Amino acid sequence: MRSDPRTTTDPDEPIRSLEIEIKLDVDADTAPPDWRVLPEVAELTRADVRELDARYFDTVDFALGRAGYALRRRTGGPDAGWHLKGPRHGAGRVELGWPLEEGESLPAAVQAEIRPLTADPVRPIARVRNRRLAVQMKDAAGEVVAEFLDDHVQTRDEATGTERSWREWEIELGPAAPDDAERFLSEIADLARNAGARPASSESKIGRALGR
Repeated sequence: MRSDPRTTTDPDEPIRSLEIEIKLDVDADTAPPDWRVLPEVAELTRADVRELDARYFDTVDFALGRAGYALRRRTGGPDAGWHLKGPRHGAGRVELGWPLEEGESLPAAVQAEIRPLTADPVRPIARVRNRRLAVQMKDAAGEVVAEFLDDHVQTRDEATGTERSWREWEIELGPAAPDDAERFLSEIADLARNAGARPASSESKIGRALGR
């Protein structure tokens, strides 16, 4: 469920959002269920294909990761930019976002945000490329209750050169999600597992890219 309480036009001020989602592993040939069997879902949009390319950054001693944060620069998709994801609380994480600038150097605004976590320089730790098929689940009023993300992921650990690939599903609550979000996510997860999905082997793409 995303929100943006930003009231300033200051480009250094990040866009703040709350992501509430579930993540599941699937095989290459697993077909998604018809989400319209859920009472809240009346319509599914056509899949939007997004080619995403993200580089993740951390210090030599992984200060951000040890504190539960993930820093990336991602191109492609509607939210291309710099992102700082905070520690997970239940199914949700707060994410801060800044627009892309020329070059790949860390913007001053991002540096200022991570300074309370570490004063050490960051360097690339992994590359995550993802061919994403995004389908919005809408209610009878045409409002988005959730987004289904079918991710085909390829990663490279920059320290070891280890490459990994897998497919996973993410289902993220939308602005019109029901108030009893935990119940709604549980029903989504049950439907996905009945289609062949299984619990994710890692809670994040960067964690899996680094073998965690």
